[in-house]
Amino acid sequence: MNDTPPDSLIPYDEIVQEALRAVVGRVLGQVEATNGVLPGNHHFYITFKTGAPGVSIPPELKARFPDEMTIVLQNKFWDLAVSDDSFTVSLSFNQMPSKLDIPFSAITAFVDPAVDFGLQFQAMEGDEDFDDTLPAENDPMERDIASRVTPSEDGSNVVSVDFGKKS
Repeated sequence: MNDTPPDSLIPYDEIVQEALRAVVGRVLGQVEATNGVLPGNHHFYITFKTGAPGVSIPPELKARFPDEMTIVLQNKFWDLAVSDDSFTVSLSFNQMPSKLDIPFSAITAFVDPAVDFGLQFQAMEGDEDFDDTLPAENDPMERDIASRVTPSEDGSNVVSVDFGKKS
């Protein structure tokens, strides 16, 4: 008897990833609707692949973060604009304003530490060097993102989605 499930002809993992990335879009869209005012103590850590298709960041940031970068949307961000498949935001890095265009498909993690909520997405094809321990680097920064992204065993609302790759 074979315990290996048959390969699905329906791409469930891709469908679920896309749906969960839509959660990020909906949350950011609500923030955009309030002119960038975050409710209560909510704030977001968003990790994305800097080399993913559609990502547009200043060359100096691409040089500093050639693979992956985490940004913080908390106090100092502006010009948040959300579309069906991406978002644009301006942040300050070392007192230099920078505009970032990020497709939702490039996001690998979304965390709202105020309510202990997080989503992790599998890395895109060809991105086996995924490292979710890089600290957030925009101004002001919190250096303990790795401890906040790691799923806790206390029943918190952290969701990890990793379907792995089929060989």
